[in-house]
Amino acid sequence: MFLAEFFGYFSLSAFAMWAFLMAFFFNVFVFSIDIKRSTTLLLSSFVMMVSYTASDYFFTWFSYYETTYLDWAIYDIVTIASLMIVYQFIKKTTPSFLYLVTGLTLNLILVSLMHLDVYIYKNLEPWFFWEVYTFGVNIIDFLMVIALIVDRDFLGLHILKNKLISLFKTSELNQIQ
Repeated sequence: MFLAEFFGYFSLSAFAMWAFLMAFFFNVFVFSIDIKRSTTLLLSSFVMMVSYTASDYFFTWFSYYETTYLDWAIYDIVTIASLMIVYQFIKKTTPSFLYLVTGLTLNLILVSLMHLDVYIYKNLEPWFFWEVYTFGVNIIDFLMVIALIVDRDFLGLHILKNKLISLFKTSELNQIQ
């Protein structure tokens, strides 16, 4: 848990919350000057900002119980569901939407595995996966913020998605014939 020891839990979560807040403010500005009004970008950044603000360590000070990995998994599930509801209303996405859903899904997998390791298997000794979790979640959060700001396919996820879809479509057609 090198990152958590170096920066502290509060500063990492505060940085993620601040970054999503800034991405939301940037998208409010972009929306107000009429660059991207007919997409999910503004609402997606709002959902991400609310989600990361609600799940921040700061609010656990006021909580009756200690936040667990399962709580963060639930936050990720609710956030993914909220993004899907936003998509159902607008029906038009931006390149960042795939990055958000993919990033939240990867975070959900990592958090679920940490919950399994710590609370189910009762492993309290730090090991390699804990470092993977810490770096992975923070890098994914940072990439989601970048995706909300630049709104471009900077990692090629859309290209990969389209190739996988075309691969499965052609393999289904080959099996039918």
